[in-house]
Amino acid sequence: MNWLSNFVRPKIRGLIGPKKDIPDNLWEKCPGCSAMLFRRELEENLNVCRHCGYHLRLDAVRRLETLFDDGEYQTVNVPKVAVDPLRFRDQKRYGERLKDAQHKTGRQDAIIVAEGTLGSTKAIIAVFDFSFMGGSMGMAVGEAIVTAARRAVMSHAPLIIIPSSGGARMQEGALSLMQLPRTIIAVDEVKAAGLPYIVVLTDPTTGGVTASFAMVGDIHIAEKGAQIGFAGARVIENTIRETLPPGFQRSEYLLDHGMVDIVVERKDLRDMLIRVLRLLRKERAGGSTPLLTGPVPHGARSSKRI
Repeated sequence: MNWLSNFVRPKIRGLIGPKKDIPDNLWEKCPGCSAMLFRRELEENLNVCRHCGYHLRLDAVRRLETLFDDGEYQTVNVPKVAVDPLRFRDQKRYGERLKDAQHKTGRQDAIIVAEGTLGSTKAIIAVFDFSFMGGSMGMAVGEAIVTAARRAVMSHAPLIIIPSSGGARMQEGALSLMQLPRTIIAVDEVKAAGLPYIVVLTDPTTGGVTASFAMVGDIHIAEKGAQIGFAGARVIENTIRETLPPGFQRSEYLLDHGMVDIVVERKDLRDMLIRVLRLLRKERAGGSTPLLTGPVPHGARSSKRI
């Protein structure tokens, strides 16, 4: 008989009490500075590191709550599309992958369309959810963007799209690629109606999303440090056999090279969108009225009007 194991240890455990379950997700490591961040404080700071300002990805619902007035909005129903039309299978059936993603996120696909007010201005916002199969764009996402555009035209409201995507969804093949021209036509309808179309580029915005609706906005606002591009940096380096410059495909680099109009921190995004919407609607109503008559906003190109 082991006296320590069978007698002393049970007595000590009885004095201490039952072991408490401690959640294993209380902390998160910052990808930017490797600091350990208390998850509750990180969420209160909109998933932005307090030490280095690195912008971690933000949940789609949380993003909508931070943008709309008083965090109130109504989701817009999107028509259903065919599930797994190609009967695609790699290591797992595509249908099973969809079910897993739906169970994990509680959403039908990688996008949410919502309407509400932004600075008392009615707006339609479509936001991507990267946690749903990397925010990939398939038929459901294409249908959602078409629905959002038509809703904006019908409501005479500006359209704001916030992509966070790895590109087209390979499991839907050419049907996924067909969403590129569909989304372009959809946002063109918004422009033809004289309504503002704004794109907020978040980390990451890549692939077919970048090659379609994400780069044809009236204004392109990017979150600080977001990766924005078509092909990956490693693919580009292997193709051109050159070393890419520091910060390539990041928001600040694209701002300096004219691909992005404004780079903004997440905490300032709502105020910037409200200002841009008011200025755009004023210009469209008044014809050629200059949009910026005062100082250029922080992070905006002085050579462009916003």
